[in-house]
Amino acid sequence: MALLVMKFGGSSVSDAAAMSRVARRVVAVREAGDQVAVVVSAMGDTTDELLDLAAQVAPGVPPEREMDMLLSAGERMSMALLAMAVQQLGVPARSFTGWMAGMRTDTAHGSARLLDVQPARVRRALDEGSVAIVAGFQGISTDDDVTTLGRGGSDTTAVALAAALDADVCEIYTDVDGLYTADPRIVPSARRVTRLTIEETLEMAAHGAKILHLRAVEYARRFNVPLHVRSSFSDQEGTRILTGRPLTEDTMEEPIISGIAHDRSLGKVTAVGIPDRPGAAAAVVGAVARAGVSVDMIVQNVSTSDAATSDISFTIPEADGRTTVAAVRALQDEMGFADVLYTSHVGKLSLIGAGMRSNPSVASRLFAALADAGVNIEMISTSEIRISVICDQVDLEDAVRAVHTAFELDADEDAVVYGGTGR
Repeated sequence: MALLVMKFGGSSVSDAAAMSRVARRVVAVREAGDQVAVVVSAMGDTTDELLDLAAQVAPGVPPEREMDMLLSAGERMSMALLAMAVQQLGVPARSFTGWMAGMRTDTAHGSARLLDVQPARVRRALDEGSVAIVAGFQGISTDDDVTTLGRGGSDTTAVALAAALDADVCEIYTDVDGLYTADPRIVPSARRVTRLTIEETLEMAAHGAKILHLRAVEYARRFNVPLHVRSSFSDQEGTRILTGRPLTEDTMEEPIISGIAHDRSLGKVTAVGIPDRPGAAAAVVGAVARAGVSVDMIVQNVSTSDAATSDISFTIPEADGRTTVAAVRALQDEMGFADVLYTSHVGKLSLIGAGMRSNPSVASRLFAALADAGVNIEMISTSEIRISVICDQVDLEDAVRAVHTAFELDADEDAVVYGGTGR
């Protein structure tokens, strides 16, 4: 008997018919003799609708504690409805909120981090023969308040539950048939990838791929949780994420490139004319970190007009643009630099693959493809298995398609997107 954790995103439980379809899938696994714990997101656009309601009754910045109380309601609705649907098929089921499932978090409302998972009640329900259905995205803080884990947090709930239960696999169900070489919504010819290493998956999630949440992949790597990404709308095999073993000669002979991720939610900040001395970059990036903003790509160049100064450019989430500019500008008089420039609507393309470790031609092939497509590169960042470039957001989709074709990743048939959201 295996123990499976099955997570279903909002598009998979969007209405009553979808709930019934998911219930049949869960019951089929249970009747095959396996134990099943299910994690669910809020139905369809429920979270966005709740955010809109909050904005109407509390314009400006609503209280964070009450926002978590409100937003956690979406997942509670899903868990109860799915439990009812499973019971209608003759299989016992019990639903659990995040706190009932033992999800203990810190006190950071809206983006809480898990501190401990003690799913004793979930384990007891499984041992008694029930399907356990857990509300994703939520927990209870050390102050005994309801918290939420941030958008995409249901993935993290599922992986954390799988780790705590020592599950055989954590299956992430979405509206596409697995992970693809690019987003099939902008590259219809994207090819499904049958397996990825956890390192490649981390890079994909960190640089714009939306199917798996980054924190969930990090948790899976830390606790060696096997992942399986599938569609709730079909019986396709999906994509298996390989964890707990290093790359081998067998995997190194697979295609050089596993996929292309993209991100259109970035802004670029440049501090111009910073005195070229030790500690300058640390001061700038430190100020941004203290403002609660995560810095992504960083480039420092000697100024073209004055060799004694340098320019520091870095990318940040576009939503944090105003906060970041204010934090850097506050240093201007103290450090004596010339100006702070901000560019919104920049795009990032990331080429990812374990095979590029031993292939020196990848970078030149990437840059040639972008040049042929008329895409100007503004910044470049690399790791052992990734090359990322920053370009104008208006060029991003053309860039992804051009690079996808240049690396011969196109499939013979178009990918199928069932729900249209990618979750």
